[in-house]
Amino acid sequence: MKKIQANNYSIELGSIVKSSFTNFISDEYKDSKKIILVDENTHDCCLEYLLTSFDGLKDAEVMLLPVGEENKVLEVCFQVWEALSEYKVSRKDLIINLGGGVVTDMGGFIASIYKRGIDFINIPTTLLSMVDASVGGKTGVDLGRFKNQLGTFTNPKGLFVDVSFLSTLPKNEVLNGFAEMLKHGLIASKPYWKELTSLASMDDLITEKLVCTSIEIKNEIVKSDPKEANDRKKLNFGHTIGHGLEGFFLVSDPIGHGHAVGIGMLAESFISFKRGILSEEDWSEISEVLMALFPILPISLEDIDTIIELMRNDKKNSEDQIKSCLLTSIGSCIYNQDLSIEEIKESLYFLIEKQDN
Repeated sequence: MKKIQANNYSIELGSIVKSSFTNFISDEYKDSKKIILVDENTHDCCLEYLLTSFDGLKDAEVMLLPVGEENKVLEVCFQVWEALSEYKVSRKDLIINLGGGVVTDMGGFIASIYKRGIDFINIPTTLLSMVDASVGGKTGVDLGRFKNQLGTFTNPKGLFVDVSFLSTLPKNEVLNGFAEMLKHGLIASKPYWKELTSLASMDDLITEKLVCTSIEIKNEIVKSDPKEANDRKKLNFGHTIGHGLEGFFLVSDPIGHGHAVGIGMLAESFISFKRGILSEEDWSEISEVLMALFPILPISLEDIDTIIELMRNDKKNSEDQIKSCLLTSIGSCIYNQDLSIEEIKESLYFLIEKQDN
């Protein structure tokens, strides 16, 4: 069992039945009500394993959330808060978030707001939530087309990462997580990028070693800057343009977060290269990898203004400037970079041009 110390909580990597999770529910929260939040996917694929493995969950209440980013909204939160009130859940009780990034994001937000905050635990079941969404204490829900516009910085009481849950994932969900892992290499570790991009197949990606490396990279950044005042902003690489694209498709044809981030990293690497801060050699390597993994999204010239308007309301912005992170090399990133409208348009023109190739 690998244990990583985060800010005021521990991340345990390994079989959950060998972890301290049983101590949480049987000792620390012995007399507390346990509420397990799941979506349809984790209800069908993961819940039974959890319930049958821990006697301390025999009386747990299970609440089912609808699947998909389009359902990560306040309306669903209100339904859960009302149910928590009906069950007379108190501030001494415990919410257990069992699921992917939507469940851990929204479940953490629900817990952090209810009665001014009750304790919660994250058990991520997708690669994306293991290496990114459940790590770092960010919670949130979307507001219309704006990603995570409402949220809090609230740490879980514990995070339990068991890669055996990944055996049920379809390829597109593995790719969602892979995008964030590649981001970790691009912003912080060239050797990790090289290791990831030399894998023979997607099956080689789902290992405790690689998941652990991503968690450690993100955790070290978050520990030094928990409220995203400085260095943590590097973790937003690919998310400025990526969130604009994700928000654009959210209403009509939702796309995976990792897919959006993969294309966002491509566009922001393009801007880095055009500015002359990223070498042609690194740009060629990055673009070849990302375009092979993440199909260019179907946007047109008429869509560009709408995408830019969505980017203007991104929570990372300040002083009416669209802010982004840019690469200076593979493994090195700078943040708080103002993007001009011309640069953004040029990067989107590049994406449109590559649709035909």
